[in-house]
Amino acid sequence: MRRRLIIVFLVPLVLVLTVLGGAYAWSTARSVQQEFYAEQLGDLSYFTTTARQALLSGSTEVFDGEAQRYRELYGTRVVIVDRAGHQWTPDVAAPQLSRPEVDAQIKLALSGRRGELPQNVLPWQFSDLSLVEPVFDGGDVIGAVVMSASVEVPRAEISRQWLLIVAVAAVVIAAGLFIVFRLAGWVLRPVRRLDHAMEAMERGDMDARIADDTGPAELHRMILMFNRMADEIERVVARQQEFALNASHELRNPLNALLLRVEVLAADLGEAGAADVEKIREEGQRMTRILDTLLGFARGAVHESDFEDVDLRPLIERRAQAWREVAARRSIALRTAGIAHALARVDEAVVESALDAVIDNAVKFSPDEAGIELSVERTDDGCRIAVRDHGPGLEPEELEQAADRFWRSARNQNVPGSGLGLAIAMDLLRSVGGRLEVDSPDGGGLRVSFLLPAAGER
Repeated sequence: MRRRLIIVFLVPLVLVLTVLGGAYAWSTARSVQQEFYAEQLGDLSYFTTTARQALLSGSTEVFDGEAQRYRELYGTRVVIVDRAGHQWTPDVAAPQLSRPEVDAQIKLALSGRRGELPQNVLPWQFSDLSLVEPVFDGGDVIGAVVMSASVEVPRAEISRQWLLIVAVAAVVIAAGLFIVFRLAGWVLRPVRRLDHAMEAMERGDMDARIADDTGPAELHRMILMFNRMADEIERVVARQQEFALNASHELRNPLNALLLRVEVLAADLGEAGAADVEKIREEGQRMTRILDTLLGFARGAVHESDFEDVDLRPLIERRAQAWREVAARRSIALRTAGIAHALARVDEAVVESALDAVIDNAVKFSPDEAGIELSVERTDDGCRIAVRDHGPGLEPEELEQAADRFWRSARNQNVPGSGLGLAIAMDLLRSVGGRLEVDSPDGGGLRVSFLLPAAGER
């Protein structure tokens, strides 16, 4: 935005300076040239009077002396030509007479007409100036005076004036840049504060606010609305954290009581039900880990330092085993495949919870006697867990909505559920640096993939 402000202010300034500076430079050049021409014409008039006297008397002694002194002072040559166009003062070299343009002016002057002054041109476009004035005696032309002047002096003066204009323009542009930078900083200061506050809120700092006493008045309302929005977000997040803390804490008591009863039941059953009791104990311990993770998320205490290297193949096998009894009620087979070892740097409880939500969906929407495949593989970006079912699947335009909260396909409205499974799984994966993808594989059904960072990538 700073760049846009600078362009908006600076470009018109440069254009105005260019137009005004160009006009003033051209006017200065014309003024210097006209002043130079006027001086040369005045001197030429004086020499014309002296030349008339010399031509009438037949002696150039006075004229030659004055022309010599003039040349020594100003570097300008002045000679007389007679009616035949020949130089009448042979002691003074005048090479300019041999130039075609000067010869044309001499002929014009000897015919009784004065030549026109040169047009105003740019300094580098005009060369030495030659002026020719006819000499009259009683209405008859008896000769002409030729003056050849150097234009170095006016050219240098024009160049000096133009350099001065450029210097002034540069100073004005520099001052304009300074003012624009200060103005842009003043205008953008609350915008930068807004940006920093939003970044802080994204990092979890709910106390980030913006002082509304700086910047233009047009931004004060935006800052006020942001502070109100931040207050509302902080209130909502606090309520969610309180709910999660309360829920996870309240669930601990019945879960501990349930595990205690399982231990008492295990003592009564003996060896007969030891395998089932062990499964129940494992699930209870997993529920405890999930509650601990929920408490950590609620407190904002889950960090990358809490992650560990997890072998994904045993993880999917454990979750498949836990869901086989549920799937078997509809004759659905859960199978695992893929590489033997794939280490990911994640929170194990989080990945298990996300996997449970996806397997629950797969079992729910798979037809009876179908199959569900869980696989693990390595990718260029890390590790992948895929859950593939053979249910009705989704249309291509529905895939992008599959992970939206409370979204359900119109074909599955009669199936029990809330439409939160994939949304919850996506949020859980984001918390450990992973992501969720949904696609329709060949052969029908739906495939949900977890893309997780490999061990050692963080």
